[in-house]
Amino acid sequence: MKPVDTLGDDEFAHLVHRAAALPDAPPWLVSAAIDLWPAGRGAALKSVAESAWRLVGAVLTFDSWAHRPGALGMRAAASDMRHLLFSAKGRDIDLRISPAAGHYVLTGQILGPDEAGVVELDTPCGDGLASGSVRVAALDSMGEFRLDRVLAGTYRLSLRLGGDQVVLPPIVVGERPA
Repeated sequence: MKPVDTLGDDEFAHLVHRAAALPDAPPWLVSAAIDLWPAGRGAALKSVAESAWRLVGAVLTFDSWAHRPGALGMRAAASDMRHLLFSAKGRDIDLRISPAAGHYVLTGQILGPDEAGVVELDTPCGDGLASGSVRVAALDSMGEFRLDRVLAGTYRLSLRLGGDQVVLPPIVVGERPA
């Protein structure tokens, strides 16, 4: 292959048309590639790439720990597992928080038009990790994810789906309040 700066106009136009026909890399893969850059050299590139995401706020539509009427009978029984449902721009985010051997497991599924993406969990201060460190889990083919060994605390969960970054309200992980 010839260097691009030595190509004639017709050759260059042909290459541009071929490149334009290629599918775009999935946003989660672009984000992962940007994160591989060293902090000093990639900071400018990372900020430009992150600004391209559309920020979408999610709204809590169901919380199994909220006060429920007695009319629900057995379904109103207390449970250690917490079920949260969020809605955001044509998507529903189903999140389950379950205790597991002194920690918690966050499992969920994104119901909507997206085929791929990642879930990012910002860790709180004081859990043994530096504030602002992020745990990432990729969505599987069914839009499901799992984050193991999560300690009690208040977290920010966000999803990178398509061209959107969906941010959920702060989520409290831990014991059910009395």
